[in-house]
Amino acid sequence: MYIHVNHINLFYTCIGSGKPLIMLHGNGEEHTIFDEAIAVLSKRFTVYAIDTRGHGQSDKVPELHYSDIAEDVRCFIEELGLERPVLYGFSDGGIVGLLLAIKYPNLLSKVIGSGVNVNPDGLVNGWHIIFKIIHFFNRSPLFKLMLTEPDITAEDLGRIGIPVFLTGGSKDMIKQKHMQWIADCIPDGKLTVLKGEKHGSYIIHSPRIAEIILELCE
Repeated sequence: MYIHVNHINLFYTCIGSGKPLIMLHGNGEEHTIFDEAIAVLSKRFTVYAIDTRGHGQSDKVPELHYSDIAEDVRCFIEELGLERPVLYGFSDGGIVGLLLAIKYPNLLSKVIGSGVNVNPDGLVNGWHIIFKIIHFFNRSPLFKLMLTEPDITAEDLGRIGIPVFLTGGSKDMIKQKHMQWIADCIPDGKLTVLKGEKHGSYIIHSPRIAEIILELCE
């Protein structure tokens, strides 16, 4: 389905019944990475899986900014009249969840994020170098976004008034100490590190993230 919000057309799917749950994918992906998880989650939630701007079947854009994606999602929630949905975000999607929780304290009921960073320094050094090399050759707005944004401060995180549950892999591309720092800065923030998992190994086309979400929403 398509919806026109914030001057852009977003593609999304809506499956299941129950409390609304929004799922946001990461950089360079689309909503289908959650297919296996949605098959489980839709038994308890009405799951809205969105292709964010510049991704999947949503409108392409010449440049990307997390603030714009966050405004798209805010408008999406308000246009559909969703009452304080849970937001799950993977990587970039989790960044968007934090931005919404900071700017719109009554919009969401909780944020669950996986592999989230709040500035480019949160990337493991090797990955940061790889992204710089790729961007040098392809000048993709996707890689520019990861190299230049976000810029969320400890003060910003301290203003979040809803529960935030973060997960990360012990082999994640985001530094574990960075993820822990994020959780520590949020008044009701918690981090779980999954042993042996990589950035998206337990998320992309995996039902395991559904089990985690269900457990955190009990």
